[in-house]
Amino acid sequence: MPGSPCHADPMSDLNPATGPFEQTLRTKLPEAAFRALTPGYLEEPRGLFRGQGGLLVAPRSTEEVATVIRACATARVGVVPYGGGTGLVGGQVMPEGPAPVILSTERLTAIRALHPSENVLVAEAGVTLAEVQNAAEAADRLFPLSLASEGSCRIGGTLATNAGGVNVLRYGTARELCLGLEAVLPDGQVWHGLKRLRKDNTGYDLRDLLCGAEGTLGVITAASLRLFPRPASVGTALLVVPDPQAALDLLALAGSRLGGGVSAFELISGTGMGFLAETDCPTRAPFVTLPGWAVLIELGLGAGQDAEAELLNLFEAAQEAGLSSDGVIAQSEAQRAALWQMREEIPEANRRLGSVSSHDISLPLSVIPEFLRRAGEVVAGLGPFRVNAFGHLGDGNLHYNVFPPKGRGKAEFAGRRAEVAEAVYALVQDYDGSFSAEHGVGRLKVGDLERFGDPAKLAAMRAIKQALDPQGIMNPGAVLRA
Repeated sequence: MPGSPCHADPMSDLNPATGPFEQTLRTKLPEAAFRALTPGYLEEPRGLFRGQGGLLVAPRSTEEVATVIRACATARVGVVPYGGGTGLVGGQVMPEGPAPVILSTERLTAIRALHPSENVLVAEAGVTLAEVQNAAEAADRLFPLSLASEGSCRIGGTLATNAGGVNVLRYGTARELCLGLEAVLPDGQVWHGLKRLRKDNTGYDLRDLLCGAEGTLGVITAASLRLFPRPASVGTALLVVPDPQAALDLLALAGSRLGGGVSAFELISGTGMGFLAETDCPTRAPFVTLPGWAVLIELGLGAGQDAEAELLNLFEAAQEAGLSSDGVIAQSEAQRAALWQMREEIPEANRRLGSVSSHDISLPLSVIPEFLRRAGEVVAGLGPFRVNAFGHLGDGNLHYNVFPPKGRGKAEFAGRRAEVAEAVYALVQDYDGSFSAEHGVGRLKVGDLERFGDPAKLAAMRAIKQALDPQGIMNPGAVLRA
């Protein structure tokens, strides 16, 4: 399928970032901008893709980024933006085509401004998510985006992929936490959109366009980020529920009692908790007998409110309603951290086991119980697989991962991924859901986007790509087929 009306195969028209191009670029940038291309820059966490090399540059300023992009536009050289390398759909590596410039944001590390009274922080793209969180905390503010990779993912890549995480229920995705951007567009122009405004109704919203574009429409160099007051009282509990419908009913009960005080609401399966022991992960679920389902709920309340007491009241109400039979309420920060550690180690357990196919899906909340039942039947019809369904129930995002039977390895089922994914995504489409909730499209799901994407939306996306990046130099092969 052509990626551009002007070129049947745009990637074939790109030039490699070697020889004369590299020599020319070295005359335009300081030597410190060039880095040795170590193997880590060519790898991604799931090992599904490997980059085929290229010229690694790490600019120190927005103007240096613009210099790189202008040179690439002139020479028609591909550019792969690289943040922390933590993306799960292969958007950060280019496995084929002429060797690209790999543009790392690792030296764009300044926190340019902090405005506590405005609840705004301005950070460059290479600042890690954890560093943004820590800077906000030092000002007695909260930056609520929270991911398992927050120690290494960088804010530019986090915005470029519109990351989600555990607090979307209350605070929204990365896009909703961004007020303004500074970015270098594919022709090398710098867009100075780094505003701190809540309202700016001046035409097309380039901020929302670049957030989630995965580096295919430009390189984010800095962002104005929304902060929030820190909750005065935080409480966390792991509550056993009989089934996913009860989990949804518990979410509704929590919302009616606590309103916007619910920060996170995670669905966890007994299968996932069992995987922790099966793969020798350090953390275990705090139950002698593993339940079939549980929810991890966190509250963040204001002054004068007691989150632990509210959780106890919620649990008692849930018991009376038949929605929960057991649970653990954290009594200290250490216990709270242990509950979240259990949740965050489940993906590591999944990785150690090796999935046949992993699915980051989004569904309307009310259909999730029925989807889980039907999907279980569909997967069982394909083979003796195990399913670990878990994730951000509060915002409808499930990680629906399919594994080999116990005692059998991933390699035995290596050829079944496409078949399993097709069956799961077809069912997701039946329920008007999305095959990618928070991980993006990258290179892994380009075919899925073509198969399940709305034709009008795809046509508009291709038109936008052609208008902003007519040469196809920005992250070739990601999101849209090159």
